[in-house]
Amino acid sequence: MGDVNHPDTNDEFFDPDVLLDFRDVTYARDGRVLLGPVTWQVELDERWVIIGPNGAGKTTLIRMAGAEEFPTTGQLVVMGEKIGKTDMRDLRALIGMSSSALGHRIPDHEKVGDLVISAGYAILGRWREDYSGVDYDRAYEILEQMGALHLRDRTWGTLSEGERKRVLIARALMTNPELLLLDEPGAGLDLGGREDLVTYLGELAMDPDAPATVMITHHVEEIPAGFTHALLLDEGEVVALGLLDDVITSANLTRAFHQPITVDRIDGRFFARRTRRGGSHRA
Repeated sequence: MGDVNHPDTNDEFFDPDVLLDFRDVTYARDGRVLLGPVTWQVELDERWVIIGPNGAGKTTLIRMAGAEEFPTTGQLVVMGEKIGKTDMRDLRALIGMSSSALGHRIPDHEKVGDLVISAGYAILGRWREDYSGVDYDRAYEILEQMGALHLRDRTWGTLSEGERKRVLIARALMTNPELLLLDEPGAGLDLGGREDLVTYLGELAMDPDAPATVMITHHVEEIPAGFTHALLLDEGEVVALGLLDDVITSANLTRAFHQPITVDRIDGRFFARRTRRGGSHRA
């Protein structure tokens, strides 16, 4: 992996309201550019969805946003820190992350309450740490917010896929992060589980005290109410980015997914389908 190419910005002012600042960022492997160039900013009060087909570069982008990958070229500033010139471990502690990769690392015997409360130590489950009543209160408050308080004494191995998604998000929120990253939280859920999760995420998005959020999905139906912006990717390139209604359109999705797509919005939710031959696309 190459080093990050930084312009001379030692005296540059970074807006504290901007949590993610990608400037002409690319990511390459084995000499092939897999993502970029991307220029993109996320501010404190924004809720973003990243959408696109398989292989579009969504997970690579969110891993860079979570200080887990270095860009190959360009400048990336996360939470006011320039990637390549800061301790990535310290930076990751300020970011809440929920992903299936994390879920696969959790032993079946770990209790839900311990998984959530131990997030402050960046470990999976209890060991020899001491927790205060305030820690327990916060863990149970977050579990309740996610509709999962009744699971606190259950073990990971006994949870359904939908229950696991809610617990992972609760864990990501435990440290009171300014930035919450969700990598396909709806993946693997049945219709009921997906709708429950979308409802919980919508309530979180509407909370003015909630962290700025970036969520990856393949499906517009999984975009919760309260989300404000979207970034649409295809084959590593930005198709469109900006306000949600300006990005999630039939024309943009048709371009990104390489087939005629019609998008409808009903009661604040998006729904997409392939347009029948001879049909027209709605903007």
